[in-house]
Amino acid sequence: MKDRRLTPANKRVADPSLESEWPGVSYVDPEPYAVNWPLVDLMNAPEGHRDRQLLFGETVGLYETHEGWAFVRSDKDGYVGYVPKSSLAHSPEATHRISAAATHVYEQADFKSRDRMRLSHGCLLHGMENENGFLKIAEGYVPMVHCSPVGEHPSDPVSVAKTFLDTPYLWGGNSRFGIDCSGLVQAAFTECGVACAGDSDLQEDMLGYELPADAELKRNDLLFWKGHVAMIVDETRLIHANAHHMAVSFENTNDAIARIERQGDGPVTSRKRVLLPNAQLI
Repeated sequence: MKDRRLTPANKRVADPSLESEWPGVSYVDPEPYAVNWPLVDLMNAPEGHRDRQLLFGETVGLYETHEGWAFVRSDKDGYVGYVPKSSLAHSPEATHRISAAATHVYEQADFKSRDRMRLSHGCLLHGMENENGFLKIAEGYVPMVHCSPVGEHPSDPVSVAKTFLDTPYLWGGNSRFGIDCSGLVQAAFTECGVACAGDSDLQEDMLGYELPADAELKRNDLLFWKGHVAMIVDETRLIHANAHHMAVSFENTNDAIARIERQGDGPVTSRKRVLLPNAQLI
C-alpha cells in the first residue's frame, strides 16, 4: 500500500506516473508554485490536521485547486497535502535563503523602517539587488547578514541545528517559531546539501547507513526511536526537538536514551551515519 504522505493523488486527481495504479481520476501534470506566506501548514486534508509546514519561497507542484484548497507536492521532500490556494504564487527562482535563526522583511533598506513580515531560518528569497546592506526582494528588504546564496552550503548539520536552540517544540513544525524532531533534522541536513525526508520514520528508512551497535558515535550521527530522532553533538551530548523540554535542547546522550525508554517510548531502533557532501565514508 502506498504511503499517503508521498502519493500525489486524491479522489479527483493524480500524477500521471500513477495512471496504472490510481484509476478513475484525472491525471494532471503539476504546475509550479512557491509559498508566498511566511509559513503555512501542510494539511492531511482541507481543514484537516497539520502534517508538516512549508516556508516562504519553498516550491511545490500544484495538482488541483478545490474549494479554495490547493493539493500540492513539496519539491523539497515529495510530501503531499493541502494548503490554502492564497498561500501560493508564481515566483522567480530563489537566489538566497535565510541562514540566520530568523529575520524581518523591512519596508525600506533601513532597520528603523516598519517591518512587514517575519521569516524563519530556511526561507527562500529571490533577491533583485543589494541596497545599503539589505537584499531587495519583491516584498521589501532583508538584512544581507541574515542571508546566504542558495548554492552555498555549510558542512556541519549540528551547527545548523544549534541555530534552533530553544525553539519551541511544535508537532509537525518546520520553522524557528516551532519545530519537531524530524523538522530539525530535515532543516539541518537540507541546508548542508543532503536530501532529507520530512518525518522521522521516512528519515530512518532513507538517510545514511546503519552503524553496528558497538560503533563509536560521532558528530552528526543520528539516533532513531519509534517516532523520534536526535543528532549526536559530541561524545556525551545530543541535540533534539523534544516534548520533554518542549523545545530544541541539548541532552546527555545516555540520559536521553534511558529517559525515553523509561517513559514508555522504547529503545533506540537504529543508529545511522549520513555521508555528507565531500566527506569520506568512515
